[in-house]
Amino acid sequence: MKRVLISGASIAGPALAFWLRQAGFAVTVVEKAAELRVGGYPIDVRGTALDAVGRMGILPRLRDLHISTRRLTFLDPDGGVIASLAPEAIIGATEGGDLEIRRGDLIRTLYDLVRDDVEFRFGDTIGTLADHADGVDVTFRGGREERYDLVIGADGLHSRTRELVFGDEAPFHHYLGYCFAGFTMPNDFGLFREGLAWSTPGKGAALYAVLDSEEVHGFLVSARPEPPLEAFRDPEAQRDLIAGTFAGDGWEVPRMVAAMREADDLFFDVISQIRMPAWSSGRVALAGDAAHAPSFLTGQGTSLALVGAYLLGHALATIPDHAAAFAAYENRLRSFVEANQALVTAGQATLFPATAEALERRNAALRQLTTVPRSEPRPEHSALTLPDFPVPVR
Repeated sequence: MKRVLISGASIAGPALAFWLRQAGFAVTVVEKAAELRVGGYPIDVRGTALDAVGRMGILPRLRDLHISTRRLTFLDPDGGVIASLAPEAIIGATEGGDLEIRRGDLIRTLYDLVRDDVEFRFGDTIGTLADHADGVDVTFRGGREERYDLVIGADGLHSRTRELVFGDEAPFHHYLGYCFAGFTMPNDFGLFREGLAWSTPGKGAALYAVLDSEEVHGFLVSARPEPPLEAFRDPEAQRDLIAGTFAGDGWEVPRMVAAMREADDLFFDVISQIRMPAWSSGRVALAGDAAHAPSFLTGQGTSLALVGAYLLGHALATIPDHAAAFAAYENRLRSFVEANQALVTAGQATLFPATAEALERRNAALRQLTTVPRSEPRPEHSALTLPDFPVPVR
């Protein structure tokens, strides 16, 4: 029985663990957090990813967790309504319906699916890797040393596994010109199953209410020609940067900035993609955002992670040689990833345009959608057909 170490217990990691256990691998998942990290804004599962979760047997459970956002309202700088739309009018409708669920609900569902068959180690992470012809020697930060047949990095945009094997993040990190702050704040706005998005050139603010929660997710997004590297060293610098950027803006922005100042769950990062010439080296491979983060502007990060986990599991289950399996996984998935990453690069997912001209074009397109709703899914979401898994799924 081959031993596989997966770094990361968010979405790609547990999903891959499921498929590897189906194929008879012994799987360990290491996660640097002390417990499951179940916070964060809602996520979407669309197109081919619906087939992936269906094959896992969890689609009925996820449909029960669907939060069914009613509308998205876009606002001008004074708070006037530009357009108020059903999400399907923007994203496109999928037969059977896309899923929108809380990120934490998906993570818990995946964890519950594999917890009895997979070893989870929380509060630890990979310290060093030594890749040999017959295995990978791993030293954990906690001091343990072990050998595995394969190691998979599913540890996110700023992957530690990727850094250890492929070097510095910079050559693979493609900054898309924005930084953002996400946080929760009291739902004093009377919002219910809906989102509001305010925009002015180069800046945007959004409030998102999930069901009847007493809190809303707040987002403050700003265009910047260069990533604000200095802010990553200091949370207070992050708060100061965002507050300074939005000083003097109208609508509910001042209240959001004040809430951001006090939030204990502030998440600050740049909007970017990971683009790599190869997703594996020796006995180590990458999955999910560690390999090909598309950015949240595409709405496809979770779906790509689920599809990639299936294809990597399928390749390792059907091809005995790990190098050939990694190559097959990448060959089947890469064009699908690139098509979805291009949703941003082609301007199709630009929610917060940087110039007045681009903002007016976006607003004109949104107004058109009020009378001509999108009735077909984006082809990028369903452009891949999954092969049959080689063993019956238990």
